[in-house]
Amino acid sequence: MKLLHLADLHLGKRVNGFPMLEDQRYILERILAIVDAEAPQAVLIAGDVYDRTVPPEEAVDLFDGFLVGLAGRGLQVYIISGNHDSAGRVAFGGRLMDASGIHLAPVYNGTIAPLTLSDEYGPVAFWLIPFLKPAQVRRFWPDDGIETYTDAVRAVIAHLDLDSACRNVALVHQFVAGAAVCDSEEHTVGGLDEVAAAVFAPFAYTALGHLHSPQSVGSDAVRYAGSPLKYSFSEADQKKGVTVVELGADGVAVRLVPLQPRHDLRRIRGLFDAVTDPGYLAGQDTDDYCEITLLDEEDVPSAQARLRACYPNLMALRYDNTRTRSEAQVTGSADVEHKTPLQLLDELYDLQNGQPMSEDQRALATRLITEIWEETL
Repeated sequence: MKLLHLADLHLGKRVNGFPMLEDQRYILERILAIVDAEAPQAVLIAGDVYDRTVPPEEAVDLFDGFLVGLAGRGLQVYIISGNHDSAGRVAFGGRLMDASGIHLAPVYNGTIAPLTLSDEYGPVAFWLIPFLKPAQVRRFWPDDGIETYTDAVRAVIAHLDLDSACRNVALVHQFVAGAAVCDSEEHTVGGLDEVAAAVFAPFAYTALGHLHSPQSVGSDAVRYAGSPLKYSFSEADQKKGVTVVELGADGVAVRLVPLQPRHDLRRIRGLFDAVTDPGYLAGQDTDDYCEITLLDEEDVPSAQARLRACYPNLMALRYDNTRTRSEAQVTGSADVEHKTPLQLLDELYDLQNGQPMSEDQRALATRLITEIWEETL
């Protein structure tokens, strides 16, 4: 059985103040072209359809058109909500859309019913597991000792009516431990929201959403599709694409079909005179979304306006010189993103009180940070 795995469309997103809707419209058209070329039996969309829980009308209209395009191709489409989505809004109309082959995960109520397709090797059961927090799962299974995200996902899977004689495929939107992350994704550096990959062992394939880099975690059977577009400069070096999944009788093979965006997103570093030199510009796609880091020791007068004359889609301007490196060293800002919330609190407490937190204080802080993160993610 051939499947196309997508995730993290983030329709309606703005990047550095730039609306991405036309870029998203373009990339969805490219995805439909890949659907035509690959002829899959099903398309899996593993969450974060929208960038906000209340998406703009234009984003809803764009997704509506994409679903119409998929439904018109006579295949099955399975969709779950992610942490950026409203589960209720994404699920709206799901029972009516089932007849068109569009299957939307309902709001989790303690039970999940499988959706089944068959091929020459027999049936494949698809399990649509929307993004969930421990508190949401705990209310249905209060005796399961659910404290962590791993506990929550394990409990959900344990209560599925899985048939081991059938190939099972899960759609999941979570942060799986061991995966590579970037700045555009919501997660705790300390790993409070991590889910152990081992919980997905019962599935022949787990179609993941949440992280924007296409990647397998442990094996090709547990994989992130990644986002179809670059949504931050931390993603500039990523290769975006559509994951094609070939599900055999007793194994899985995946490959990435590349996606070429309407405008790439990239970083440029150099002296002002060098990056604005006509010879240099002749070899560049100057319509790309750019972050330019100038290496000049002195600030260049009207640098942003002058650079925009060469790079109309300039998104960010930075300097890397003696002054900025000195400022980063003084503030310690360069290291903040690599520290856990508990480490940052520890440093603040030490700075204010002249001594580190006690073990009891650290244990209390850990519990509170976990509870706050669970409520706000």
